[in-house]
Amino acid sequence: MAKVLVGLSGGVDSSVAAALLVEQGHEVVAGYMKNWVNAEGIPGDCPWEQDIADARAVSQCLGIEFRVIDLIEAYRQRIVDYLIDGYRSGITPNPDVWCNREMKFGVFLDYALDQGFDSVATGHYVRKRSLADGTAVILRGADPNKDQSYFLSMMTQHQAQHGLFPTGEMLKPQVRETAKRFALSVAEKKDSQGICFLGQVKMSDFLRHYLPDSPGDIVDTTGRVVGEHRGLHLYTLGQRKGHGVASPREGMALVVVGKELAKNQLIIGWDNLDSPGLYVRHCLIGSVSALAGPFDSARQVEAQPRYRSHAETAELAPRDDGKLELIFRNPQRAIAAGQICAFYDGGQLLGGGVFEEVLDRG
Repeated sequence: MAKVLVGLSGGVDSSVAAALLVEQGHEVVAGYMKNWVNAEGIPGDCPWEQDIADARAVSQCLGIEFRVIDLIEAYRQRIVDYLIDGYRSGITPNPDVWCNREMKFGVFLDYALDQGFDSVATGHYVRKRSLADGTAVILRGADPNKDQSYFLSMMTQHQAQHGLFPTGEMLKPQVRETAKRFALSVAEKKDSQGICFLGQVKMSDFLRHYLPDSPGDIVDTTGRVVGEHRGLHLYTLGQRKGHGVASPREGMALVVVGKELAKNQLIIGWDNLDSPGLYVRHCLIGSVSALAGPFDSARQVEAQPRYRSHAETAELAPRDDGKLELIFRNPQRAIAAGQICAFYDGGQLLGGGVFEEVLDRG
């Protein structure tokens, strides 16, 4: 049996993960990662106090040790600063993916290993297989509606080897039923939403707290000024609502198709395949994480450009500088620099990388 530190968030998934590990006979300790307390007064609900209370109650129910582990400074440096710097430079960062790599399986895993634990467990809906050579394979979760392998696409092989995912073989209704079987108080608790550990804080409110509004022109694809934006960091590619420009054609939507940082211009166009800048086929991928082995030759993969999108057939080719060229078979909508692309072979997660540049449009 292993000595396992469970990242207990106060939610039902991680609570059931802890319960299953206890039932299996492992030596289990629960650790709540205290990452953010919203002490700076950003509008929104950051329910960390309730989450700690729920996590402590689950630990008491299971009869395991409970620790609150203060990672606030590391979270600020690795996630908050990354988020702010990204939006300031004009990219669209993904804090949830980076949080798993840098916090749950970064700082938290380092703490666990230093404390003599063998593994860190979470409530992620992913499956893991350990191979004879000691390496780990990460597979999509058994529940197709809850699969969270995308969020682990930037993790390293070392991190995967030390990760445990007890709920990955289950469907969400089974997880809630299991929570009831263990008489856990969080059995009916709603799933958390929002930015990583920030809770119900709107991204626009979060960004406005750190980045001042910087108004500029909204232009159409011909360069004609059609409105004014509040700051480029407050808009995303493909955004239909909230840019403030009404469509002159009934049934035809205007969407954000680009940003011109040098001119502080937001570009809008029609939401269709012919709209310049909106659809992409050929991209440059950097910050590559090769979970299942190096991408050292051209190959076909299934590339998933965002969490709720489908994985699409694409060709992946390595470059001498360590980056990858990715060519989608079919043009993809609203690909933005800074976003994460996950790579799969069937149900196996191969790794991922960051969209750095669009090399041509769809």
